[in-house]
Amino acid sequence: MRLWIFAIGSARGSSEGALCEEYIDRAVKMGRNIGFSAVYVEELPVAKAREAKARMTDEAGRLAARLPEGAHIVLLDARGKGMTSEDFAEMLAALRDAGTRDLAFVVGGPDGLLPLPGKKAGRSLAFGPQTWPHLLARVLLSEQVYRAMTILSGHPYHRP
Repeated sequence: MRLWIFAIGSARGSSEGALCEEYIDRAVKMGRNIGFSAVYVEELPVAKAREAKARMTDEAGRLAARLPEGAHIVLLDARGKGMTSEDFAEMLAALRDAGTRDLAFVVGGPDGLLPLPGKKAGRSLAFGPQTWPHLLARVLLSEQVYRAMTILSGHPYHRP
């Protein structure tokens, strides 16, 4: 299964971006042995419209257009449902075992994320009740992807 992270805004050159790259590199190396062929990160620019609603509409449309056809979609949203690291790993394994080809995590821009036109999300995920800056949410997601790989591999990184 291929994992995708689609995000509005650029993390390149930032300390958050470096952390994301580190966790993604680790996840790719570990995931190959357990049925996760790749982890891709695609960044799309923040919309330039004046109004927040117009920016969010533009971003949602561009995100939807980039998603692989038939991908299982997980939206990162502060109003989403939280899950433990073990549950997150179990979700990845269940989707992999069900033959899901692509799993796409979607992170909106600074204004938030509207529903993706023509796409139906499989779930909405939150990293707790707090509001996180979007770049930190991407670090958290990258780390949890790596942690899930370690859980599924029986690696000692994950110590509950």
